Amino acid sequence: MERLERIFQFIQEIDKEKFIGRQTYLSDGIRKENDAEHAWHLAVMTILLAGYANEPIDVLKTVTMLLIHDIVEIDAGDTYAYDEDAKRTQSEREERAAERIFGLLPEEDGRALYDLWREFEDQKTPEARFARTMDNLQPMMLNHATDGKAWTEHQVSLDQILKRNVNTGKGSEVLWDYAREHFLRPNLEKGRILPSSGRQKN
Repeated sequence: MERLERIFQFIQEIDKEKFIGRQTYLSDGIRKENDAEHAWHLAVMTILLAGYANEPIDVLKTVTMLLIHDIVEIDAGDTYAYDEDAKRTQSEREERAAERIFGLLPEEDGRALYDLWREFEDQKTPEARFARTMDNLQPMMLNHATDGKAWTEHQVSLDQILKRNVNTGKGSEVLWDYAREHFLRPNLEKGRILPSSGRQKN
C-alpha cells in the first residue's frame, strides 16, 4: 500500500503540469497551450512520424520520454525558447525540480523516470535526438498555423530560430527539411519572422 500511495501522490502532483502555460498558441490563435497539451501532442506526433527518424528508435521509450520531459516545469516554470536571461538558470532550476518530483515515487520508479528525463536532456541516444526534433517542430508547426502569431509578438528572427534548431536535424533530416520549407520559409516571406539583420534591439 505504501508503494501505491507514493505512485498516486506522484500522479496527483503531475496534474499541476496542466497549469503550466507555454508561449505557443493553439492552432486557433486564441489561447496558448499548456505543458500537458504539448506533451500529448508530441506523443502522437512520435507515433505517426517515427518512421522518419534518422536511426531506428524505440517508439514507446520515446513517447514516454516526451510525456515526462516537461514535468520539471511544475517547479521550474516554462522557459521561453528565446528568453536568454531565463535560460541561464534553466538547468539548475530543472535539476532541482527533477530531484523533488521524481523523488515522490518509490526509488526504483523515480530513478527510471529521472534517468529518462536526463537522457532527453543529454541528447546522446537516437530516442532523445528524435524526441528533441518533435519538441522543436511542434511549436514551429503551431506558429505557422497561427500565421506566425507568437513569432511576431516576440519579434523572433531567423537566426534565433536556426540557433535553437541547430540539432533538430540530428533526429530527422527529412522532418527538419520539411519544417524549413513549409513552416519557416512562408513566415519569413510574409515578414512574420524577422530576417537576421532586421531584429530590433531591446
